[in-house]
Order: sequence, then structure tokens, then C-alpha cells
Amino acid sequence: MLSLPLKKRLCFLLKLVCFVSFVLIFCEFLIYYVAIFQCQWPEVEVGAHAGKKATSVLKAMFLADTHLLGEIKGHWLDKLRREWQMERSFQTAVWLLQPDIVFILGDIFDEGKWSSPQAWADDVRRFRKMFKYPISTELVVVVGNHDIGFHYEMTAYKVNRFEKVFNFTSGKLITRKGINFVLVNSVAMEGDGCALCRTAEAKLVALSHKLNCSQQHYPLYRSSDAECSGEDSAPPEEKNIPFKEKYDVLSQEASQKLMWWFHPRLILSGHTHSACEVLHAGKIPEISVPSFSWRNRNNPSFVMIG
Repeated sequence: MLSLPLKKRLCFLLKLVCFVSFVLIFCEFLIYYVAIFQCQWPEVEVGAHAGKKATSVLKAMFLADTHLLGEIKGHWLDKLRREWQMERSFQTAVWLLQPDIVFILGDIFDEGKWSSPQAWADDVRRFRKMFKYPISTELVVVVGNHDIGFHYEMTAYKVNRFEKVFNFTSGKLITRKGINFVLVNSVAMEGDGCALCRTAEAKLVALSHKLNCSQQHYPLYRSSDAECSGEDSAPPEEKNIPFKEKYDVLSQEASQKLMWWFHPRLILSGHTHSACEVLHAGKIPEISVPSFSWRNRNNPSFVMIG
């Protein structure tokens, strides 16, 4: 028979194991359900959609800047932690919210601009595992500067590699439930007449009369995030830092072109890692989507539009 002190020690050890197990399960699995269960799709005014069934309303979810780490800068422990967080967040959100379509607005990878063919294949494999989705949901991916490099680093090889994997083409039109989305390679909006830039702009001009909603990685030009507010906006010490054209935001010229060509009802972008709502020319709203990675911010999130 076990002595009483030994029984007490075993009982304490069992309780400790149960407590630690519960904490791990809650913090690494259940917490995502608790947080995302509080998210709700925007209510659609009946008067504005008279005669339309609820099923005709498109439920779209927008993510940005996942920045999957690569083999050069990515430590294995950092990869493991950040990718687990994003995978659990995404899988939980898709299961609970059941979006019709999910857009990821660029910078899918952190080192796509440097990746060797082998490293690229490994990054793509990990991405597909993390962001797998049911047949009822569609996933659309937009290119960012970390995927193909800034303009001076962008090559036809990198662009074609990205397009082949994600079926992305700048100027591609996607129409779902009567809403037109045009995908823009904002890295190619340099305005210097390079071959890739000319091709991208020509496709956009050809589609300009069909656009309702534009999606790209770079935001349209704004001087800073000084006017941005909300818990997902940039921290106070960063809001007044001036943005650099063609690096932090599109140039004023490229921004005017996009608005002039398309007169979009809505623009969605990423890149800054912080949320912001801006009204361009007094009538064209833009939403900058915050980063989805804990590596870029302590409160990653996504945008839901219905």
C-alpha cells in the first residue's frame, strides 16, 4: 500500500498536470474560439437590398501581411510559434464565420523576394497547410513587395512564380454576387515605364469601366497615419511619421491614376501593418487592413465586409 505522504504527492502531481494541460489547451486552442466568436458580420439594411435574399449578400474576409518566415531570417522556434497562431486564427475564423471569399492582401511571405526555388517551394507548402479552406470558401491572394521585391528588385521570374502558384494576375477581375473586385500589383505602379509596369497598367486601363472594389498591397498616397484611429491603428508614437512615396504608400501620381481610371466604391490595402480608414477626394473610402501576424503587432486582426 502507498503511504499517505506519497498519495498526497501523487494527487498534487496529478492536479498540477491537469491544470497545466487545461491552461495549454485553453491558451493554444480554445482562446481562438472565445475571441473570434465575438466577431459578427455587418448587418445589411433591408431597405437598401429590397427583394434580395440573405444568400445574395457576399461575406468577404480580408487579411494582410502574414509574412511567413523564410530560411534566411526565420528562426525555427519563431516560425513554429507565429505559424501556429496564424493557422489557429485562420482555421477558427473560417469555421465559425463561414466567409464566401477570403482575400489576403500581399506580403504572404517574408522572404519571397530572396527565396531560392527550394525555399520557395517549402514556404508555399507551409502556407497551404496553414491556410487550407473548405470547398464552400474561396481564397484569393494578392502580391506584395516581400513576395516579389520592391520595384527595383522585381523581376519577371519572381512575378511569374507568384502568379503560377496563386493564380494571380494584376488587373484580374473577380466577380462574386454582383460585386467586381480588381486585383492590383501595386509594386508595378512605379510609373517609370518598365515592361512589367506597362503590362500591369494596360490591363488595369482595359478593366477600368468594370471596377467596384480595388484590392492591392500598397495603400493609396497619404502623408502619414496621423488621422487614423481605433485600437488597430498605428501606435501614437508612429502615427505622425511621414510616409515615403513608392515605399510606404503609392505615389500621388499612381494613386490619382487608380482613382481616375476606376472611381472605385472601396479600396482595400495592407502593407503598413496597421488599420486605417481614409476618404480620398472626399468620396472614395480606403481601408488599410492590419497585419495578421503576431510578429508584426500584438493585436493582429482581419476585416469583415458583408
